[in-house]
Amino acid sequence: MSRALIRRLAALSEESTAPAASRTPEAPDDPDASHTPSPPTVLADRPDGTVVRGGRAVAKAHAADCDAAALAVRLRIAAHPSLHGTLLPPLPVTGPDGYLVRHDDGRPLTRWPYGLPVAPDDPDGAPWEDAARLLARLHAVDPATLPGPVPPMRGPAKAARALARMRAAPTGAVPSLAAAARTVAAGWAALPAWARDEAPAPGPELLCHGDLHLGQLVRYPVPDGRWLLIDVDDLGLGEPGWDLARPAAWFASGLLAGDVWARFLGAYRAAGGRAVRPEGDPWPELDVPARALTVQTAALAIAKAAPEGRQLDEVESALVESCARMVW
Repeated sequence: MSRALIRRLAALSEESTAPAASRTPEAPDDPDASHTPSPPTVLADRPDGTVVRGGRAVAKAHAADCDAAALAVRLRIAAHPSLHGTLLPPLPVTGPDGYLVRHDDGRPLTRWPYGLPVAPDDPDGAPWEDAARLLARLHAVDPATLPGPVPPMRGPAKAARALARMRAAPTGAVPSLAAAARTVAAGWAALPAWARDEAPAPGPELLCHGDLHLGQLVRYPVPDGRWLLIDVDDLGLGEPGWDLARPAAWFASGLLAGDVWARFLGAYRAAGGRAVRPEGDPWPELDVPARALTVQTAALAIAKAAPEGRQLDEVESALVESCARMVW
């Protein structure tokens, strides 16, 4: 992360909001109104995104290899009235309809209202039902009414990148990691082509988030506003079961309590969610996405452990064991 990028993001986050034409029911007239400027804070710094908060807004530098044209469409979708109350809307940076600018190195930069994230130290307060209802609303949006062309949901593509990252990792120095990588690769090979990003998804495609986890929810306005989904980098048309796949995979791996999974699934169904049948066994729809997310998460765990020369921890090992069960 360069200092120049941090300065650019800090300046972008502290810009005043654009005209009233760009306002939404979820956004205040000016997120910086009546606010004393404070030093910028780096909220995240990863290869896939750097986020800086300045006052009541945040600015994000997206991945260097981000498809800026597809991101621009995703931003217009997030700002569309059909998504009000579901997705956090972006703030204009170049005018009422301009939501993206470029850094000197070409990375796309965007600006957003600051929302209060899920508290990591309060698992009992995690908004699983709210997340489920938001997904049901997202999946109900008619893609034909949105700015387009709507890009594909990037979930399978991210899973494929995770496998490539694992295969490039130096697992040979730790025998247990090398064995785990072979197990994960076998689980990956057992998936259908669409889940490996090698073919279109079967069936009708719906508008999907593409990377649902609790870190993708914020309360806005702060501190007691409604929960909204954030991070549209993977938003697009695809198999809606992918959005339920991470909690489903955690439940299947023993990492998510059965009652929490039941609350999440029940809330999704009660809200009319279309990814699974209204009642009965949901696994015919969720089995493949859940297996794919298990493989993806296990692959990333191995890719991160290998450079550190360490063995997998208990949670990471449970994911690899789940991959092993896929090919029994």
